[in-house]
Amino acid sequence: MNMIKVGQEVLVVGKVQSCGLKKTRKRNYYQVTLNDNYGNINLIWFHALSWITGKFEIGDIIAAYGKVDFFNGFNITHPEFDSLEDNDDPINTGQIIAVYPGTSELKKVGLESKGFRKIIRNAIEKTHLVINDYFTVNFLKEYGLINRCSSIINIHQPDDSHNLKNAIYRLKFDEHFFLQLLMALRKKRIENTNGKVYLKRGHYVKKMYDEIPFTLTNSQIKVLKEIRSDLISNKQMNRLLQGDVGSGKTIVATLIASIVIGNNSQVAVLAPTELLAEQHYRSFKKYCDLVNIKSGLLTGSLSISQKSNLLEDLKSGELQIIIGTHALIQDQVIFKDLGLVIIDEQHRFGVEQRKKIIDKGYNPEILAMTATPIPRTLAFTYHGDIDVSVIDELPKNRKKIETKVIQQDKLNEVYDFIKKILIKGQQCFIVYPLIDDSEYIDLKAAKSGYEKIKNIFSDYNVGYLDGKMKIDERNKIMDMFSQNKINILVSTTVIEVGIDVPNSTLMIIDNAERFGLSQLHQLRGRVGRGSQKSFCILIARKFTPDSHKRLKIMENTNDGFIISDEDLKIRGPGDYFGKRQHGYMKLKIGNIIKDGSIIRIARNAAFSLIEKDPKLDKKENIPVKKQFLKYYKEMIEFIDIS
Repeated sequence: MNMIKVGQEVLVVGKVQSCGLKKTRKRNYYQVTLNDNYGNINLIWFHALSWITGKFEIGDIIAAYGKVDFFNGFNITHPEFDSLEDNDDPINTGQIIAVYPGTSELKKVGLESKGFRKIIRNAIEKTHLVINDYFTVNFLKEYGLINRCSSIINIHQPDDSHNLKNAIYRLKFDEHFFLQLLMALRKKRIENTNGKVYLKRGHYVKKMYDEIPFTLTNSQIKVLKEIRSDLISNKQMNRLLQGDVGSGKTIVATLIASIVIGNNSQVAVLAPTELLAEQHYRSFKKYCDLVNIKSGLLTGSLSISQKSNLLEDLKSGELQIIIGTHALIQDQVIFKDLGLVIIDEQHRFGVEQRKKIIDKGYNPEILAMTATPIPRTLAFTYHGDIDVSVIDELPKNRKKIETKVIQQDKLNEVYDFIKKILIKGQQCFIVYPLIDDSEYIDLKAAKSGYEKIKNIFSDYNVGYLDGKMKIDERNKIMDMFSQNKINILVSTTVIEVGIDVPNSTLMIIDNAERFGLSQLHQLRGRVGRGSQKSFCILIARKFTPDSHKRLKIMENTNDGFIISDEDLKIRGPGDYFGKRQHGYMKLKIGNIIKDGSIIRIARNAAFSLIEKDPKLDKKENIPVKKQFLKYYKEMIEFIDIS
């Protein structure tokens, strides 16, 4: 215990020196003091003390896990714990002891960790455990793996740390290998799928390129060439275009769309929200109108007659590009010849939703876009079946957005700063997390915030926007803001993506500690789109060490890759294969964030196997597809290898 530090999560093993109920004027608590020959640490429980009373006796050997704090000595509050027996005391025997989650803590009945150890020990010893491997001996040698049976035994009863390390490596490898095998199968299936060949650039793209009022960056040109090489091949394109906020993904997508349209095919652009679909429609339409490409917008807010006319034009082929929300995947949406599907912020759509829009064409080209940069390890894991293009260069006129975290007691200073911005003729966003105040959650809501801001800035025009407003009303507000007829726009997070107003130079985010880092970065990206210096103020209303650390990351960097990496560690990457879009994939032992080196090796092994045997149907190749599915379904709730 001489090595532990405050704030660490640690596993400590020691003998109970004392235990019992402690009474104070404020509340009672139960305390156990452990000693491991180096020092003492207190284990403390505050609530429902009846279940913990009587669990310990002086001299018991205890393993406890939790976060260390310091008050009259080192403490762990409400730790996970396990009572060890003399014959598996790691202090005296040097053994490595497995600790299992018990079932008895809350129910007062069931098995504790030592009960599981006895059952597993008897199972291994009495059955002479034999588990067949699905890897060949040569495969195990090539990748330095122990056999599956040894890994199962040593994960429960390791003879030493070396055997435990090898067991963990093998089991992690298995999980990552099968995930990468799925990626390799998908990629091979896509490579074997013929798409339409777009050899000619068509008569739209050159004219559109000449009409662009700015110079493309070298990175944008590089990405255009990569996508162009996909279009001229007979393989179906499956590419992810990622770039930081403001890097110019939309103009790249518009130019690519004009090539496909120039070859007499149609384009569908799928966006996750109506506001983003509307913004994309404006952006695409601005350039499409220059070259007489007919575009349309399909959302759930359209009237029946508007929708009917749009669908008729789409089916006849008169409508060449359509931008829309989930409404695009409805059965009544029929294309004459869908050649390209552009999916923006594709992580917001489930596999089934993406498949529905793609199935509306005959092997259409697929271009996914995201403004949330994806860390390398996650790109390997989640997008191993997709070719990735990155726009890693911002337009030269873009300046770094200065970001500052402000506590709520400094709000008057924030209001003074807003006035300085407005005096210059520039505009401001103020974003709140909720639409209506909640008596259960201490958040400042957009509607009440709007009323307050209107009173403070009565000499200026203050607008309000949220996702529940009707489309015409939202369009009117956004038009007025774009024309500088609204000076301050109070909003919910509906303006997170797709808003481009170069004159807006100040983003204020209230209750900033309630947002994820990537969402804060997206919101910040709504300013800094012109040549003027821009600012982002993050108002923190509840200060905690964790929130302070996260918001300081926003202060210190504008690099979306660094921010997304930190956000990934905090929130988890989501379930790419299902409908869930947050939380960790249900791996048993693998960690897709920390296992970068194992993932790379497992990926190479999986892709090499599929390259040799694309259908996994040769007897000498193990695992075969049937074994693969049986094993993999245990790890993942939803898979799609069709």
